[in-house]
Amino acid sequence: MTAITHRQPAIGSLRRRRFGDSLLRTSMRADATVCAGVGLLISFAADPLSRLSGLSATSEWIAGAALVGYGVVLYALASVPGVRAVGLGVVALNVAFVVAALGALAAGLLPLTPAGVAMVLAIVAATLGFAYLQYLGVRRLA
Repeated sequence: MTAITHRQPAIGSLRRRRFGDSLLRTSMRADATVCAGVGLLISFAADPLSRLSGLSATSEWIAGAALVGYGVVLYALASVPGVRAVGLGVVALNVAFVVAALGALAAGLLPLTPAGVAMVLAIVAATLGFAYLQYLGVRRLA
């Protein structure tokens, strides 16, 4: 005869543990993929984009490279075991980026053309969308 040394957790708790963080992880991976893809596009097309946006080609290339780097790091962070704390940090960074970008637009700190302003606003909208999804994913883990 063998004795049972430990109890198996209920199926519901296994599902919560395995699938409860899927929204957060998926939204972080989607954010990472979009950032890296847009960053590559910006880096490769820095010269034509600079004429369209009003920024220099160098600043376009640096922004694109930073987006690629952020995407790579974010994709790696999406697979850490304790993803809730990472998710909170990512939501905070995304919101901080939105506030900084809108503040820079409002203050006129960048020599942007109307097309450049539209590009920044599109990036801000996408960032807010991902931040909201990630926030929902973090709340689901609370």
